[in-house]
Amino acid sequence: MDALVKELNQHTYNYYVLAMPTIADYEFDKKLEELIKLEQAYPAFADPDSPTGKVGGDITKNFVTVDHKWPMLSLGNTYNEQDLRDFDERIKKAIGTQFQYVCELKFDGLSISLTYEHNKLIRAVTRGDGSKGDDVTSNVKTINTIPHHLKTHLAPELFEIRGEIFMHRAAFEKLNKEREELGELTYANPRNFAAGTVKMQDSREVAKRPLDCFLYSLNTDKIYFKTHWESLQTLKTWGFHVSEHSKLANSLEEVFDFIHHWENARFNLGYDIDGIVVKVNSYAQQQELGFTAKSPRWAISYKFKAEEVETILEKVTYQVGRTGAVTPVANLKPVQLAGTTVKRATLHNANEIERLDLHEGDSVFVEKGGEIIPKIIQVNLDKRKAGAQKVIYPTLCPQCNTQLIRKEGEVAFYCPNDEGCPPQIVGKIQHFIGRKAMNIDGLGDETIETFFQRGLIAHISDLYTLHQKAEELKSIERFGEKSIENMLKGIELSKQMPFEKVLFGLGIRYVGETVAKKLAMGTGNIDRLASASLEELVTIDEIGQRIAESIIEYFSKTEHVQQIELLKSYGLQLEAKENTITLQSDKLTGKTFVISGVFEKYSREELKELIESNGGKILSSISAKLNYLLAGDNMGPSKLEKAQKLSVPLISEDDLLEMLK
Repeated sequence: MDALVKELNQHTYNYYVLAMPTIADYEFDKKLEELIKLEQAYPAFADPDSPTGKVGGDITKNFVTVDHKWPMLSLGNTYNEQDLRDFDERIKKAIGTQFQYVCELKFDGLSISLTYEHNKLIRAVTRGDGSKGDDVTSNVKTINTIPHHLKTHLAPELFEIRGEIFMHRAAFEKLNKEREELGELTYANPRNFAAGTVKMQDSREVAKRPLDCFLYSLNTDKIYFKTHWESLQTLKTWGFHVSEHSKLANSLEEVFDFIHHWENARFNLGYDIDGIVVKVNSYAQQQELGFTAKSPRWAISYKFKAEEVETILEKVTYQVGRTGAVTPVANLKPVQLAGTTVKRATLHNANEIERLDLHEGDSVFVEKGGEIIPKIIQVNLDKRKAGAQKVIYPTLCPQCNTQLIRKEGEVAFYCPNDEGCPPQIVGKIQHFIGRKAMNIDGLGDETIETFFQRGLIAHISDLYTLHQKAEELKSIERFGEKSIENMLKGIELSKQMPFEKVLFGLGIRYVGETVAKKLAMGTGNIDRLASASLEELVTIDEIGQRIAESIIEYFSKTEHVQQIELLKSYGLQLEAKENTITLQSDKLTGKTFVISGVFEKYSREELKELIESNGGKILSSISAKLNYLLAGDNMGPSKLEKAQKLSVPLISEDDLLEMLK
């Protein structure tokens, strides 16, 4: 049985990864049948990772959405060495010079999170929006390199391991050729093929497509290793497929050596990579550096230069976004680039048009920035036609003819007519109904566009009057009684969405999801937010002058205030529900704390709960008003320096416990 498992796994690898089969399909199937019979007769000797358990069989009608216990954040990207040097300087400023980096290949695939409990794979979830993703366990279990059971007693009882599902190029080309012969649509690249496969409904079909997976990140409740490098080496011994192409670097120059090597060596790999990931090695130092709203401060990805092609600029058009920003778009003669047909490219803003010195009919070089969004990088001046007209950025809004404005220190031009410019009105309502805002079921972007064109809605508040227009709704093509019922139910349910979601949904400039949460917590309700001064707003955690000015400008407009009053009258949540903390004592009432570093007895989260449950308040930054800096090991030197400069008392974990006696 062991010999058959080993032989069949090798044949699978030869067939799919190397595209060099050494056995006929019929012989392979006969050996697989023999192994199945043996496993049925002697189940005690069955290998948990036998190829017989990777054939699929479950049909998934709908993928269940699962919350990530630890958010799956994206990494900040850089495309040049100076950005990487700046990143290195930020790290040194925060934690000093005594640290190492781990360099890893950045695989071009689909991110996945695997949960193991008591050494058994219990769940596989896609990245999704970072906070929740789709449960694709039955499909992922068909991947040969992902163990169903671990043969170790050293792993934690419960943990998550993250990685990247991908397809080897040889397998991709072989399968694409088969699809072509069958008259089916081919995939543009291995990444798309892998992503499409993971989301198939029949896991038996998934099993026929050879996916692979590299794993590279462990998440546990308690820190299990001191360094990321140590965790990578140990994961291999637990049976996980970890890439052998990684490096422990003692300096930024060693990081650059790794990058320069793989810029060329990547073409010798059997799979696609699009860059290098650089991470601070020490977990204690990672914890000290922390996170922004979107990405860790202790890691960055260096993206390799993208493929570029030459084509013709046919014309420049202008799009007006929901915030009024006017974005120029280059309409190109269609050209193949990185596996897709490119017809349009972003020009970002007026400065970019000026920088490129664009003329109508220019021959231009186009690349995919980060292999996703096409952009023009240069004009071929040798091919410019005589008398070609210079591209001039407009002074009036292309949609409503309002004079465009440009704020000091900003590159974008804006149309200020936010209540009368059609794409802004539609965009704002589409943003309001979105998943991260009010999450209204039964409404989509196209429906909003149709409603606006028919005069049914002109403001977000008009959504809450649609129940009065049932007869008009019925006259809309492909909008039946059931659709209307679902939509109205979704609108009614949205009234229960918390204040922070409503605030984000309003679409105030610079007020993203995270800022909306901070503002909701910092002000408590919409009235206090609307009447807050600049000085009051900037005292709220993470709110700077630019955001504060934008909020004040928003509430200075009568039409915005009228909309808020209407939303109030329709019953939306415009007040924050306070988190109830069960007070154990009032010993820390009136005291403020900042927590920094790594501690022996408690995690930082446990210390936060301990302080708050005894009446204390946690702040995010050090100021003269701070009462105590709770300092652990490996705290950032910049925080320590600022605390000493402002004479903020430093206390230890034991000092805090003494205060609570």
